[in-house]
Formats: sequence, structure tokens, C-alpha cells
Amino acid sequence: MSEREREARRAKLLALREAGVDPYPARTGERESLASVRDRFAEQDGASLEATPQTVAVTGRVMALRSFGKLVFATLQDDGCRMQISARKAETTPEVFAFVKGLDLGDIVRVEGPMWRTKSDELTVDVRDATLLAKGLRPLPEKWHGLSDVEARFRQRYLDLLVNEEARRVAVQRSGIVRAMRESLDSRGFLEVETPVLQPIYGGAAARPFKTHHNAYDQELYLRISDELYLKRLVVGGLDRVYEIGRVFRNEGVSRKHNPEFTMMECYQAYADYRDMMDLAQSLVQECAERALGTMEIPYQGETLHLGGEWRRVTLQDAIGDQTGIDVLAHADLGSLSEAMKRKGLDPGDAPNWGRLVDDLFSDHVEPTLIQPTLVTDYPVELSPLAKRHVDDPRLVERFEPFLAGMEIGNAFSELNDPDDQRERLMASRSALEAGDEEAHPLDEDFLRALEVGLPPTGGLGIGVDRLVMILCDAPNLREVVTFPHMRPRADGEPDPDEIADDDADDAKGEGG
Repeated sequence: MSEREREARRAKLLALREAGVDPYPARTGERESLASVRDRFAEQDGASLEATPQTVAVTGRVMALRSFGKLVFATLQDDGCRMQISARKAETTPEVFAFVKGLDLGDIVRVEGPMWRTKSDELTVDVRDATLLAKGLRPLPEKWHGLSDVEARFRQRYLDLLVNEEARRVAVQRSGIVRAMRESLDSRGFLEVETPVLQPIYGGAAARPFKTHHNAYDQELYLRISDELYLKRLVVGGLDRVYEIGRVFRNEGVSRKHNPEFTMMECYQAYADYRDMMDLAQSLVQECAERALGTMEIPYQGETLHLGGEWRRVTLQDAIGDQTGIDVLAHADLGSLSEAMKRKGLDPGDAPNWGRLVDDLFSDHVEPTLIQPTLVTDYPVELSPLAKRHVDDPRLVERFEPFLAGMEIGNAFSELNDPDDQRERLMASRSALEAGDEEAHPLDEDFLRALEVGLPPTGGLGIGVDRLVMILCDAPNLREVVTFPHMRPRADGEPDPDEIADDDADDAKGEGG
């Protein structure tokens, strides 16, 4: 914002206060939403409105302003709906006319007056009384949607939401998708619960944690990387169906499909296994799409995703074999698998162990091909320290991951409830952690004690809410659906937000006339 405009807006603020006007009053007064007014008068033409004048009181933010001497038009926006207001010098008091004419873009006002229609049939409130509810001291970037610096939209999301209809659409649809997920789980008898965000021992996933410190207890704590171990404690405690939708934190890289803070839905069902979770995962995504969007034919970045019907199911072994010609279970150590990849002309990279190399192989060569909904099943035990061994092959675990649009959107398995097997695997994982694998799972003695009390056969499912919303809303980047994504610090030489706003704060064109 230019210094000149800053001073002009501040001068108006000072003049209001000197005149005894509170530019930020505590009370709004009676009002009707713009959407309600539009609905109520949608069928009335200009002649009927003139014959039987009807007065309304509405509020909103000034998004456009246009003056024609003795006639002023402004556009108000309220909760995503817009409506034109007018001030006609011959029809209102000098004070009200001067008030409307002196408004700035971004001011929030309450106006009252009769409805009329312009020559272009625009439904309009003709202002007879007006009150300032909040003085805008910074301009609105009218061309915000076209900014080349897309990071500016995420750094100042409040502006993005105000002037970018696409940003608002995504925010509203995200809320509907999360609500649909809750309704689906609630209808199946799941109980929504809350578990600790600050944890003395993190666990439930392969990830590096964020660390913090509790001053009163002089204790090192971690932001949770998953809800899993606490939710399974609740199942041990007799809550047979539980779920949580909450934020989790992983100290990892940032990309179009990764954010260090994200929303996860995790649910656990006693007396179920990963086959039940496959049915649940498919149903949850289908119901979210149908309830929130009204369809299961989802456009995503040029593709059409067909969510209906039964989803394809394929083992991890077959999925990798189909794309690379490599049987990972026939090369079940790091050296053998590395050599097999080299023979196929593939770079094994520097994976620290066999399990990580299998994961890299799948991520690089299989995952991008899984556009239509697919459940990839039966992972090697080395990749899944918390999953039950497969009943037909002890080298595998009963685990699956759902994929959509070339991205993993969840993880699920038959939960390991043998405390001795679990201890053995966590001990091996701790050894890997001590050897330098920063994503290895730590040992949690209290969780093991809970398993010794007895965890019934249990199926667990986690779904990444942000990725699911990203796909269902046809957003190219996770930052579009995370309302306030984590951003890198500004580098020297980057434009200040005020400069960005000032570049695009041209006078808005109204819909007047």
C-alpha cells in the first residue's frame, strides 16, 4: 500500500473519531443476509418494487465503488454473496450520500433502504441510512486471482478468500467433505475421541517428529506424528469403535502433496481386519464425494476419477512387478534388490535398508500410475512394524494403502495385537533408530503394556484429509486446500505483502447501471 493511500485512510479514520463516530462499533443492528434478500426478491421486477417499496437492512464489505456525480454505486459482499447498493443524491440525505461516496474498498457497512432494479435489471438497495461497522485501513487487491506470486495468496489467505472465488469454493467444500466423513463414521457407530498432541514418545508412523519442551516438568515432548498408539489404547480400554480427525506433525520436506502439519482421520474397529477396512475406506471416500459434491465422477487435473463401484485391488508385489518386472520378494535383501534394479536399468539410490528401497521403488515407478482408485495390499513386514503378519505368508503383513490420482491417500492394516511380536519388531526398529534411521519407530513400553492387557483383533484405517480434499476439489497443490499452509521464511529481496497488494489495488469496477 502506498504511503499516500495509507495517510488518506488514516485521515478518514481520524476525522470520524473527531466527529464522535465510532469506526468500530460494538453493535450491528438488525440485518438480513444478502443471500436471503436475493432469494426473497428474485422474482420481483422493477415495476412491482417501485409500486410497493420494501425496505431491507443488509451488511457487507465494500468490494467495488463507482461514482457518477449525483449517483453512486457500491457492491457489498457478505458470506460469499454480492449485492449492489446505490446512493441517489435526490433520494437520500446529503449526509448519507456523502457517506456512501466517501467509502473505501474494504470498508464494512450496514445500509438500509428500499429495493429497486436498475435499467440493467440489477437488484439494488437504495440507501437511506448507513452505518460504518469497520473501517478498512488497507486496500483490497482487485486482481488478486491473477498474481504471478502465488505464495502471496497463501501468506495472506484472508485476502485470497475475500477476492478469489475459487479459494472460497475450496474452503467451503473442504468443510463439507470433513462433515461427510464424520457423518459416515458416526452412522457406523464410531465414537469421536481426542488424544494427546504433545507426547512423551511419538509413534504410529515412520517419520521424524518435531520436538518441544515442557517447562513445568522439564520434559522433552514431541508433536504427534500419528494418533494410532493412543487410539489403540482406547480399544484396549473397551471402546470398540473410535476415530479422531485432527492435526498431526511430521518434520519432513514440503511439496505439492506434503505439508509438515496436516489433518489425519484415524479410526479403529475391534473384531475387524484389513479386509473390513478396505470396504470402509472405499465407502468413506465414496460417501464424502456423494454427500459433499453430489457425484462420484470427479474431475482432477484433466482426468476423470471414477469412484463408484468396487475398487481395484492388487498386491504390492504384483504392482511393482507389473511396472518394473522385478519380484521384490524374490530379492528380499538390500544387495539383491539393488542388483536386480541395476539389471533393469533402474537407479537404486542410497536407501538404508531393503524395506526403504522397496518403498522407493514403488513410489517412483508404481504410485504415479495409480490414477483410478486402487487398493495396494500385502506389504513386506519390514515396512510395517505395527501390522499383523499375513495369515498366508509370514514375510508379509495384512496392510493396504488406497491410491487415487497417483497419490497415496491413506494407510490401513490388521493391527498387530501379539505383544511379544510387537516388542520384537519395535526393538528392531529402535536399533535402526539408534543406527541413524531418523524415521524409525521408537520403543514405547506403555503401549506394549497396553497390548499385554489385551487388544482384540482390530482393523485400523488412516486417511489423509488434506490429500483427499485436494483431489475431490481438483486442486493442483496441497497448499490450495490447507487454509494456512506452512511457508518458507521470506528471502532477502522478496516483495513485501504491502507492495504486492499495492500493485494490484486498482479501483474496482462496479456493476452499476
